[in-house]
Amino acid sequence: MRLLLNILWLVVSGFWMFLGYMVAGALWCITIIGIPFGIASFRIGLFALWPFGRTVVTKPTAGVGSGVGNVIWFIFSGLWLAIGHAVTGALLCITIIGIPLGLANFKLIPVSLWPLGRDIVPVDAAHPPLIAT
Repeated sequence: MRLLLNILWLVVSGFWMFLGYMVAGALWCITIIGIPFGIASFRIGLFALWPFGRTVVTKPTAGVGSGVGNVIWFIFSGLWLAIGHAVTGALLCITIIGIPLGLANFKLIPVSLWPLGRDIVPVDAAHPPLIAT
């Protein structure tokens, strides 16, 4: 099911959002100070390209620098990318088939607003199965 959703996602919204993240990342990488933001943009862009089966978790080692960086990111890139996810998600929710894809777009909004201090992991790694002993 994840493969089918990822392929459908790629066609209707993933590729376009991926391009948005790649453009933002390339612009951030123009300056030396912006390179960490560019890397974060590329990382999230790959997540936006193929999201089903992966999730975002908070890094326990994230500190104040991530918070300050997130404010800078929000002003220059995050707000615009989040608007792209919101508009795409609303348009996808118009059809019944598009509702899961629209909801996935809405789930990407928080990480598009505050990407630093987050990590993208497989769903199985984020929620390990309970082992009865």
